[in-house]
Amino acid sequence: MPVPPAKASAICSLCALCKGCSRLIRFFDRLVEKEVLSLARPAAKRVFARKHVGAHSWPQDRINAAVVGEALKGRRVVRLKSGDPSIFGCAAAELAAALAADIDAEIVPGITTACAAAAQSGTPLTERGLSDTLVLTTARCKAGDSLPDYVRHEMPGTTIAYYMSVEQAPRVRDGLLGQGLSASTPVTIAADVSKPSARTVSCGLSVLPDTLKLHEISGCAAIIITFPKLGSGQVSLPKTKSCRQIARP
Repeated sequence: MPVPPAKASAICSLCALCKGCSRLIRFFDRLVEKEVLSLARPAAKRVFARKHVGAHSWPQDRINAAVVGEALKGRRVVRLKSGDPSIFGCAAAELAAALAADIDAEIVPGITTACAAAAQSGTPLTERGLSDTLVLTTARCKAGDSLPDYVRHEMPGTTIAYYMSVEQAPRVRDGLLGQGLSASTPVTIAADVSKPSARTVSCGLSVLPDTLKLHEISGCAAIIITFPKLGSGQVSLPKTKSCRQIARP
């Protein structure tokens, strides 16, 4: 008799791992911590999907095929991600592949990088009288696509969280300065968000690329910039150090 389809899931929740059984298989990315993987039973199989910013040795089509193939064998498949799978997490492609194969699937939401970075740095993403609009965007895209027109979002009263944009920092800086932002507009850089190695660095917009280089920040880091409301009086950095770093205790 044919094996009934298993449940393929795009999961980004710690408690979801505990629901697994001995036939559980997890496809995980580089950003998933070992402590998270250890929450599942030891018998559960792990497969590293070898995917991180700018380096995809496992193309998306291969990941889709692997998820579907294992589910059709009767396994419970977990596509484990860091952050929220529906925000720059390729959830749509993986969910569509599962549904096309008539496999039941669910997405378990997680805490997206911008929210975790705000908590890590103690910097609200919105604030009355300062910023009432939040935009989640990126300055990079898949190979072959035109680079995103991220600058159009930056208007007074807006906070923008840039995902996967460290390599594009010079372009982000130049574009925003061209939009009229002050060179001293505060920038929050949150690296290794929610991890033991988490760091938060603050600087002025004009020195964003230099600050990233100085602190050797590369790969996945959130860059958060607020264009204050007109008349808020908050445009420049306080007259303290031009750059400060907050390390997680």
